[in-house]
Amino acid sequence: MSATFTETAKQPDITYHPDPISYAERTKRILAKNPAQVLPPGFPNKLESELVWEGKDFKEGEWIYHLTESDIEEVRWAVEQFKSQNLPLGLLSPATFPLPSFSKELERQARILHFGRGFFVLRGLPEYPGPLENTISYVGVASYIGPTRGIQDPNGAVLAHITDLRSQTNTNAIGAPAYTPDKQVFHTDPGDIISLYVLGEAASGGTSRIASSWKVYNHLAATRPDIIDTLSKPWPFDGFGGNPKVYYRPLIHFHNGRLISQYARRKFTGFKDVPRSTDIPPITEEMAEALDALHFAAERFSLGLHFRRGDIQFINNLSLFHSRDGYTDDETHK
Repeated sequence: MSATFTETAKQPDITYHPDPISYAERTKRILAKNPAQVLPPGFPNKLESELVWEGKDFKEGEWIYHLTESDIEEVRWAVEQFKSQNLPLGLLSPATFPLPSFSKELERQARILHFGRGFFVLRGLPEYPGPLENTISYVGVASYIGPTRGIQDPNGAVLAHITDLRSQTNTNAIGAPAYTPDKQVFHTDPGDIISLYVLGEAASGGTSRIASSWKVYNHLAATRPDIIDTLSKPWPFDGFGGNPKVYYRPLIHFHNGRLISQYARRKFTGFKDVPRSTDIPPITEEMAEALDALHFAAERFSLGLHFRRGDIQFINNLSLFHSRDGYTDDETHK
């Protein structure tokens, strides 16, 4: 798809961190134009599924599976079995990391991930003093949830370390809030499923938050169907100097009876020292409003997951948004 970028086109006044006052003012201006309040063709008036939920629907901790002593023993044995084979980490799979009984529980949790509420947390995975064993344990267990591992970044990394990198690198090169203690707004990552293994807790803050994109969809479809229409059209994603430097796709799709959502706000706003590219088409005022609408609706319906060291979180990334509160580290909590 091609786009015409004229001198008169201008990026809306929108930043990575959503501002409720700007959002309200932009909404007022757009509604004054009387946009057509109709859903795009093929999109339903309402989604019906266990994936439609809000935070208040759950009892505290009901999404956590606590590993039993037998589960822990199986994981430890599987780690030693894999190490004894001298295989590369890329060959971690149920075949090379056998979990005879624990695997049945992981299969049950995988069904919850795809057909139930769309998330769960494992608590009590054995922790090792070295990164090799922790990696084997984490990836081995995760191989029962998803058989194919995706690439996390252009350098080909399968595992990405989400931590404050400001003291380790040039801060001008940090273009994502994941590598700072800053708040992350609601978004999705690449891939069908994402997981997070907690190896350290902050001194304060850092709560992980998730929200059902299906619930957000139902809310917007009932109140602002024109926003659903905007989300379903091609958007100009910033490649941040990559190839291509700009690419186009919708933020939401409706496919085989399921809503699929994938987007990251910084692709349209930039983040701190890595602003949005100026030589690509800007987003429209309607797109800017839609970005804020997604965030504030997700915030309204979200659930906070308070992690402990050793937890593994799994999320249906095509059906849930996630975010993280800002945090503070100290010398003993990072």
